[in-house]
Amino acid sequence: MKSNVFKYIFIIVIVILIGFAIYQIYNEKRLEQEKLIVPTIKEEAETKIVTDIRVPIANFDTINPIISKNKNVQDLSRLIYEPLLNIDENYKIELCLAKEWSKISETSYIIKLKEGIKWHDSVDFDAKDVQFTIDKIKNEVQDSIYAWNLEKVISVEVIDKYTIRINLSEEVPFFEYNLNFPIMASHYYLNEDFKTSSKNEHPVGTGRFKVAENNRDSLQLKKNQNWWNIKNDNSKLELITVNKYSNMSEVYNAFKIGSIDLLNTQTLDIASNIGTIGFQSKEYRGRQLDFIAFNTTNAVLENKEVRQAIQYAIDKQNIVADVYQGKYDVSNFVLDYGNYLYNPEKISYEYNQEKAKQILVDNGWEYKSKQWQKVQNYRTKRISLNLVVNSSNESRVRVAEIIKEQLQTAGIKINLIKANDNQYNNYLKNKNYDMILTGVYLPYSPNLTTYFGQDNLALFQNEELIGLINEVKNITKEDTLKEKYARIEEIYQEELPYVFLYNSKETFIYANNLIGNISPFSYNIYNQINTWYRQ
Repeated sequence: MKSNVFKYIFIIVIVILIGFAIYQIYNEKRLEQEKLIVPTIKEEAETKIVTDIRVPIANFDTINPIISKNKNVQDLSRLIYEPLLNIDENYKIELCLAKEWSKISETSYIIKLKEGIKWHDSVDFDAKDVQFTIDKIKNEVQDSIYAWNLEKVISVEVIDKYTIRINLSEEVPFFEYNLNFPIMASHYYLNEDFKTSSKNEHPVGTGRFKVAENNRDSLQLKKNQNWWNIKNDNSKLELITVNKYSNMSEVYNAFKIGSIDLLNTQTLDIASNIGTIGFQSKEYRGRQLDFIAFNTTNAVLENKEVRQAIQYAIDKQNIVADVYQGKYDVSNFVLDYGNYLYNPEKISYEYNQEKAKQILVDNGWEYKSKQWQKVQNYRTKRISLNLVVNSSNESRVRVAEIIKEQLQTAGIKINLIKANDNQYNNYLKNKNYDMILTGVYLPYSPNLTTYFGQDNLALFQNEELIGLINEVKNITKEDTLKEKYARIEEIYQEELPYVFLYNSKETFIYANNLIGNISPFSYNIYNQINTWYRQ
């Protein structure tokens, strides 16, 4: 009997222990779940989507982009106004107010416009607005930043309400890239002076944002609920407040104290203006390109092997680090600012002093008496070259001095000519130099006529290259264009009439709580703004 009692007691104890163990396991899981749930609830409570952002403008003049001389206004205007054709982050043309375009002759373009687009005041957009805008730029605002776009335009014909014809005085390769100027509302300025009208304070556009307020200290842009492309716009932003400042110092201070959410700058020394912490940044290539042009008719530089040796003997990374604190980007070709037609695999010159010397040796040059020499047709040639630089450009003078040192390390003798502004311009005009350090503000189009066409800065002639330059301007198929440009790059790689040195760089700085796809590029710093919001 006792054995049965002990048996029952043992069973009861076991059951209790098992039950206790199950309870402990359950309780631990419940506590773990609570730990997971509580932060999630807390995070949701703390994460608030703010549907407005605050941006700066320094030295504000007018929000009319045709008249304004302010780069900040040009950037911001792309949210308010729209062009016929836009440029995407790969520097491809994309349709905007135009639904199609066609080059019908060397000097004529037909453009068909999208229908059903309305201005911010609900008036229909049509061909008269395009004609009006071009007329204002050509005849009333000749100093507009967009005047260059239309320099060769001689007339605009309105064929019907949604079709125009643009006629040029001469062929402009890739003229379609010039159609990126903002279109203005003709009805809005009826009987008004376009340049002085008070309507420039509250103009209307066709873009995703419209001007709501414009006062002394700020400008407010509200989301355009009637935007023609609103169905494809998933933007969380409802309001953009544009704070006006007298100068960039005020902009930097405003960012530091949290009064604005972003800024765009070309300054090299960001740290001294806003520090190094508490923000994020994106760098992108600017449009300033500096390069050396060789005079390929020079008795020495007509030898491509000498040009190749010079290319190898220049340490571009060292130049960028020394002169521009590493804030510029080394360039290898005129299109390597992000253009979809650039193929980096085709350009492969890296700094190599020994290879520079070997190229000269293989080409029959000897290094004697501290100078490269070569006997040709019973005459002795010596590599001794002049390098011209503009004395008023301190940064370029320093670059030229470094290049002189680098080339002389490879035994290539350089005489530096620091020319004043008038002298320098005469050198460029007459092309009476051996080598010249210069630069350009890059256009958006892939037109390479400046570098390889007739009367180029290098006086370089190559029949195949000229043929390709003439061919690509009439090609619209992307794959074919890429093939042609790949061949252009191959010819450049072999011939090297230029040494492309570096591109300027810009920095887009933004607060840590600005969320979204922040992907600025030189044409549009507000690229992908439809994904932005604040937390």
